Amino acid sequence: MFDVAVFGSLFLTLFVIMDPPGITPIFLALTSGRPAKVQRRMAWQAVAVAFSVITVFGLLGQQILAYLHVSVPALMIAGGLLLLLIALSLLTGQTDEPKQTKDVNVALVPLGMPLLAGPGAIVSVILAVQHADGVAAQISVWAAIIAMHVVLWLTMRYSLLIIRVIKDGGVVLVTRLAGMMLAAIAVQQIINGVTQVIKGV
Repeated sequence: MFDVAVFGSLFLTLFVIMDPPGITPIFLALTSGRPAKVQRRMAWQAVAVAFSVITVFGLLGQQILAYLHVSVPALMIAGGLLLLLIALSLLTGQTDEPKQTKDVNVALVPLGMPLLAGPGAIVSVILAVQHADGVAAQISVWAAIIAMHVVLWLTMRYSLLIIRVIKDGGVVLVTRLAGMMLAAIAVQQIINGVTQVIKGV
């Protein structure tokens, strides 16, 4: 009732795409200055949002994209542009948002989506669900998705210990580093989307 090969393949694919170690500095930058309790809650909220989005697209992905007449490359470009805007705000230090919404917004966007539940992860899950023949394969696919989100939560939850060590000066440095990384990820995602559009023409 369990296919180890299917589980391992999807888990590794999602690990590379969602990149828990790489998300750590971005998470620290976006949550810096908030109480530890709020930071822990944001880690949970971000993972919950990502899991919800991945689940919806895993179950209804093809139908949603077809109904909206949205192609996968368009999804990639849109996600890349959103990430680029967030990256620019990190690089310029303009990360403040309205007090009433900043905690929720950061947990939902960009942490939950499109950083964790980005176009790459969504497409990988859609394809994995489509190609999973039989009950064992389906169980393995969803087990891999759940396991990946548990890893993401643990990574962000315990990365908060780093803030206690690096202090405020380190947080500023991490914020700029996260901005550069995020900008590179965004540009690459846009390039990949444009390349697929050109190939499809």
